Amino acid sequence: MKIGIILQTKEYEKAWNAFRFAVTAKQQGHQVKVFLMGEAVECEGLTHETYNVDEQLNTFVRIGGEILACGTCLKSRQLNETEACPISTMVDCVNLVVWADKVVNF
Repeated sequence: MKIGIILQTKEYEKAWNAFRFAVTAKQQGHQVKVFLMGEAVECEGLTHETYNVDEQLNTFVRIGGEILACGTCLKSRQLNETEACPISTMVDCVNLVVWADKVVNF
């Protein structure tokens, strides 16, 4: 199955669960793409003693998951794209939704 995940928060537990879901789906053989929107573009490097978002994000990338980051959201925060989170557009977000069999929003 093709699973699209739209993540709109950097709240530790929610973002951590989104990436745990993405990792688990990928490990079960699904194709998974994550689109970071709004404050979620700040998830890379986000750590907490209980909810290590960055660890889950990096695990997802390491096992072949694809992350896209809203360019407008990055720019409004004076952030640059990274290798893990390349700059993307709303067209890319629409394409993710069209591509996916199911879309999950966190």
